[in-house]
Amino acid sequence: MASAMLPLASASPSASLSLQNNCKAKMKLGSFDHSTLLKKEKGNPFIKTKSFGRITMAVAVNVSRFEGITMAPPDPILGVSEAFKADTNEMKLNLGVGAYRTEELQPYVLNVVKKAENLMLERGENKEYLPIEGLAAFNKVTAELLFGADNPVIQQQRVATVQGLSGTGSLRLAAALIERYFPGAKVIISSPTWGNHKNIFNDARVPWSEYRYYDPKTVGLDFDGMISDIKAAPEGSFVLLHGCAHNPTGIDPTPEQWEKIADAIQEKNHIPFFDVAYQGFASGSLDVDASSVRLFVARGMELLVAQSYSKNLGLYAERIGAINVVCSSADAATRVKSQLKRLARPMYSNPPIHGARIVANVVGNPALFNEWKEEMELMAGRIKNVRQKLYDSLSAKEKSAKDWSFILKQIGMFSFTGLNKAQSDNMTNKWHVYMTKDGRVSLAGLSSAKCEYLAGAIIDSYHNVS
Repeated sequence: MASAMLPLASASPSASLSLQNNCKAKMKLGSFDHSTLLKKEKGNPFIKTKSFGRITMAVAVNVSRFEGITMAPPDPILGVSEAFKADTNEMKLNLGVGAYRTEELQPYVLNVVKKAENLMLERGENKEYLPIEGLAAFNKVTAELLFGADNPVIQQQRVATVQGLSGTGSLRLAAALIERYFPGAKVIISSPTWGNHKNIFNDARVPWSEYRYYDPKTVGLDFDGMISDIKAAPEGSFVLLHGCAHNPTGIDPTPEQWEKIADAIQEKNHIPFFDVAYQGFASGSLDVDASSVRLFVARGMELLVAQSYSKNLGLYAERIGAINVVCSSADAATRVKSQLKRLARPMYSNPPIHGARIVANVVGNPALFNEWKEEMELMAGRIKNVRQKLYDSLSAKEKSAKDWSFILKQIGMFSFTGLNKAQSDNMTNKWHVYMTKDGRVSLAGLSSAKCEYLAGAIIDSYHNVS
């Protein structure tokens, strides 16, 4: 009986030659032992045997130690941009990622950001490590911007502020704090919510459930369902709230509804947890967009707030934000901050400096600060104009009794169209409009010139796709 063996892929040339010679010698002597070969195979993941009739062959196979790792699904938001880039149609629209574009649909770097960066160059500032908690000047101005410089929680030093890696990193740091110091506590999040919220709490091993928020019948807020679910949550739960410009729906509670939401949270001894990603970018006013947070603070409630400067300063790639924890005393805030730093140290050691200096320069300089507010108003105003024109175009093309006025009631860079997955697929496959499958479109990526085209795509998808 003839047998053959190939050398192991991972073996040295001398070892392979020795193994071949040994096998050849055994074959000549008629002493080749198949049981020995099988034993070698069982003990070595790189040897595989195949039998062809009376001939058995052992072949070396290069099996990765990472063989058990499966391919991850594409990110539902970032994957939209990849598909958009591959499309060659000249009418294509990328309305998936929430990033501001000019009327020419080009990325926009704020003039005030350029001025702040020039100041940094003139000063010749170094690139030394920041402390774990981040740039002190940034932490000061970001807390004051959020709560108001004259707010008692600022004056009494009851806010623990730590610079984070934009909104995502700040949320993740807060989730780690919850997991460590509130074991078993649940976070309740709106249905729907920003796609990364669930990923963040899953990875931090923090249990979560949903509360009702969006009403598909009205394409508006299911306020009664929201209040009912908040009251039904286990006492002491963390309630994740979008401070303004709810993502993905663009539907915000009214000031009166915010009061009732605060009532329900206080009644159940819950802890409010705000995600503020659009301060100043939603309404055009920094104070108006922070009013929900300040309402809860004015009631004396302890709470958490994650901030991001990706949208309102256009610092998407700088990854600059903060986590703020409002405590009942300065002593508690000091202890909370120490533990946030302890959690941050093994995660990323310390945060990046460039974006922090930009924010500190802009917010801390009265002239630059006023210029920033003017630019924000222009950006928010462009989105409001696009929203109005889209509504006008939809109304002009609509031949049935369908009412599209809900689009005007939404706020911020997103609009929730009410389209289902099949209809959203039609938007992409037929009309080359790239959007998330929940029906959300980013109006920040839409120009006035393309509103009529988008309206036609929405009308076709809504009426002709079940």
